[in-house]
Amino acid sequence: MIICFKPSFVREFKKLPPAFREEAMERIEMFKNTDHHQKLKVYKLKGRLKNFHSFSVTYSHRIVFEYENKKTVVFLAIGDHDVYQ
Repeated sequence: MIICFKPSFVREFKKLPPAFREEAMERIEMFKNTDHHQKLKVYKLKGRLKNFHSFSVTYSHRIVFEYENKKTVVFLAIGDHDVYQ
């Protein structure tokens, strides 16, 4: 799976504490293997974000992404539940 990062995602990622960035990188590596999607709680969003998906990094933090095609995803945002706004 190919993962692309929007510049806004990269900016948000750099602002995170080092320990959280490390946890996020572990979850991103897990995300590359679709067998782990249930553990990451990957789900399709609803409402105005209906074209996007999300998965858990920690209990309170998420990564929002969209599928560009079957083999490529674009990470859009990372953060707490405010990423949905």
